[in-house]
Amino acid sequence: MGHVVGVIGGGQLARMMIAPAVELGVELRVLAEEQGMSAALAATGVGDYRDQDVVLAFAREVDVITFDHEHVPHDVLRAILAAGVPVHPGPDALQYAQDKLLMRAKLEELGMPQPAWAAVHDETELQAFLDEHGGRAVVKTARGGYDGKGVRVVSAPTEAEDWFAALAEFGDGAGSRGGALLAEELVDFTRELAQQVARRPSGEVVAWPVVETVQRDGVCAEVIAPAPYSSEKLIEVAARIGVEIATGLGVTGMLAVELFETSDERILVNELAMRPHNSGHWTQDGARTSQFEQHLRAVLDLPLGDTSPREEWSVMVNILGGPAEGALDDRFAAAMAAHPSVKIHTYGKAPRPGRKVGHVNAAGDDLDDLVYQARAATAFFQ
Repeated sequence: MGHVVGVIGGGQLARMMIAPAVELGVELRVLAEEQGMSAALAATGVGDYRDQDVVLAFAREVDVITFDHEHVPHDVLRAILAAGVPVHPGPDALQYAQDKLLMRAKLEELGMPQPAWAAVHDETELQAFLDEHGGRAVVKTARGGYDGKGVRVVSAPTEAEDWFAALAEFGDGAGSRGGALLAEELVDFTRELAQQVARRPSGEVVAWPVVETVQRDGVCAEVIAPAPYSSEKLIEVAARIGVEIATGLGVTGMLAVELFETSDERILVNELAMRPHNSGHWTQDGARTSQFEQHLRAVLDLPLGDTSPREEWSVMVNILGGPAEGALDDRFAAAMAAHPSVKIHTYGKAPRPGRKVGHVNAAGDDLDDLVYQARAATAFFQ
């Protein structure tokens, strides 16, 4: 097709866009943060995504800019647009993934169901929130947190005093000193869900089945698609929430909406990600159109693909940490030999405790067996 897509960020999400880009006839170029990152195969540049000159030089060589992460500064995004290069998702949408306080306020404006929340500027305001919500709360930094970072469960304001001190001294990451933290009610949820949708600039929106996610130490460990024991109402509500958020925020590309399900079948919005997301990795082998292909279609404003599952069930299990000793290639081969029905995806990353270095997908009609096969394959990498 002759399209050139530029991806800012050289992590595993950019890496997993390479294969569908080849299949679509799209040239993928990546601006990586450093040499040897996951997406090195497509890295045509290395530089700081916060440096406007570096990013503009990269952007001028492509047809559209998209992202492996949401951390590119707002002024850099605006400069890309001013240079005449489309940005998807654009800064007006991306701000809600970059700043959790903005996100909560916008979701409230859109009438989306979410936990009780407040912007707290000091320990006195946090204490007032604790008093109103049972003495415990989730406190988050407004910007920069992911995979459990920037999130604490607290029962006293002193447990966040270092964050308040950092706000007073360094600001909120957007140049504003004396900013606020986000306090949220500690939701008594029964499980966590995720809803993936994709939206193209001309307005077409599609949704995948809602999935169940299992978190360990704040990091996604497993995903089951579709979410088991889901009523038709839950499936419809989750999809409607995803579509309405994508439309209301003007998201272009992939959107993942992380959700809480409560014992009384309420669905509450937890977090947003405007890019391919860990909870959608199952789509590589379990859906007719993967989230990575769909993201490329969407940012290029091409017709979106079928999101229906290929099999009754899909299971994704993350490979976390990786082997402390021994060749990764040897373990890869052993896992493939022992579990030929699964698909193993590695990210080209050096092992490190808790680090996502790959994932395993299994798809079929026996959920218990799929969970076993996927977990057993990942065990070879521990």
